[in-house]
Amino acid sequence: MTLFTGIVVAIILAAVCGIVAHLLKQPTLLGFIVAGLLVGVFGGIAHFNVDVIDVLSSLGIAFLLFLVGLDMDFRDLRYVGAHALIVGIGQVLVTFGIGFLISHLLGFSTIASFYIATALTFSSTIIVIKLLSEKKDLKSLYGRIVVGVLLIQDFVAMFLILILSGSANGGSIGLAILFSLIKGLAFGAVLLIASRYVPKFLDYIGHSQELLYLFGIAWALGIAALAASPVVGLSLEVGGLLAGLALANSSEHFQISSRLRPLRDFFVMLFFFGLGAKLVISFGAIALTPLIIFTLFILIGNPLIVFIIMSVLGYRARTSFLASITMAQISEFSLILVALGSRLGSLTSAEVSLVTLVCVITIFISSYFITYGDKIYRSIRPFLKLFERRTARKEEELPQEKFTGHIILIGAHRMGGTILKALEEAGDNVFTVDFDPTIVRLLKSRGKAALYGDIIDPEIQEIAGFNEARVVISTVPDFRDSLAILKTLRLSNPKVKIILTADSEREGRKLYELGADYVLIPHFIGGVELAHFILNSHDFKGLSDLKRHDLELLQRGV
Repeated sequence: MTLFTGIVVAIILAAVCGIVAHLLKQPTLLGFIVAGLLVGVFGGIAHFNVDVIDVLSSLGIAFLLFLVGLDMDFRDLRYVGAHALIVGIGQVLVTFGIGFLISHLLGFSTIASFYIATALTFSSTIIVIKLLSEKKDLKSLYGRIVVGVLLIQDFVAMFLILILSGSANGGSIGLAILFSLIKGLAFGAVLLIASRYVPKFLDYIGHSQELLYLFGIAWALGIAALAASPVVGLSLEVGGLLAGLALANSSEHFQISSRLRPLRDFFVMLFFFGLGAKLVISFGAIALTPLIIFTLFILIGNPLIVFIIMSVLGYRARTSFLASITMAQISEFSLILVALGSRLGSLTSAEVSLVTLVCVITIFISSYFITYGDKIYRSIRPFLKLFERRTARKEEELPQEKFTGHIILIGAHRMGGTILKALEEAGDNVFTVDFDPTIVRLLKSRGKAALYGDIIDPEIQEIAGFNEARVVISTVPDFRDSLAILKTLRLSNPKVKIILTADSEREGRKLYELGADYVLIPHFIGGVELAHFILNSHDFKGLSDLKRHDLELLQRGV
């Protein structure tokens, strides 16, 4: 099979299986893994150049983490940094300790137990970030904590790989640690300096979309390749993320992000396809008992460890739970680590295959955990609430006053922020609920009543005063959330006025049928307003008046 034919086969199979997964309301990445698995099962693996797919998928990994870094804010990282460090280090130490004990009890040698336990410690940055991005949860509090924890895991994993590689090459462990620290600090310092000057260069070339697009690709892949080179000795993943962080404060980062997303999605698809294709290779002599025990430990034990640590730190049960289930798989770093162990003669091929199979199985199952985390949480919420600390909650200080006859605004970003300003100018008593902790923190610093949380959480509804509100306005276009809001309010507060937001006319009509008083459909409303203008001003001479009016509003911040 030629390279061209192999890539075409991968794309076609991934498209078909992705569509089937979507029709079954499953994550599309599972369809991509199945597509790769089909290639292996039907004998194509012998003629299929998986190494080429690996190289191409590396581009997707670099793009994925580059765009994550591009959308990050250093202030947001500082906000959750200390607790992410505690959760990350705590999880690594506890998981490694238990994993080593289990491996030793199962009869593995001490050195094999070390490698297996270490491999079980790390979670997949690529899988988790991709799924959280699809759920639009990366900017939530638990999403930011998870990204911080994954970064810590990646640094620990790279550190171990560097030390083991240095020892294998005849170097001492002490020198390997010293060189790793020096190179890591030097690379970080260079990018910190670049983050001050590169945005100015982007301002210069920003008028050319073509140059901006090419620079974005060159910067992302160049920094990722430099980080993964022997000179720096970090990794592709960390290089991609740091490359994005360096441009996060540039005015052009939105344009770069939007233009590179299609490239990211294409190459990430190849990553999952290659993962599935290699799974068949791992079906050799694998002991069933260790496979089951290690898989259950990752799917249940690892999330439990993270949940307990976050609960002790004072986070709500929901935040702790959603963060914990993202850790229910092992990382691509784990595969790199066991491959190194095999090359050094510390692991047998059966032990490498065991870790590989655990990796794929846990990725497959944990994808469901992350995608349907909210539903799972609601079903076991009473049990999880038993572990929630009542006296020391990290997330926010709960409002002391009792609200009544007020307006509840759900979502204060962009459109919600404009609505909030208008309501405050009108003298209304507004209570804001948002899923972005930085927005909530900003509102509280201005003396506004605001709460971080998910509005479909019954406790959040109680704190916000659902039963006493006279108007509820939601700017969140999630149809399931809107249905939950409608159902709750119609039962507990029938007289309340409900204003919701929909992504499409079809969803808007459905919300009206179910009792919404008004539905915001941004694209529909904008189109109607422009159509009305066209009907009343065929020569478009009134555009200058419209422009003047909108600029006045923008300058006022309304």
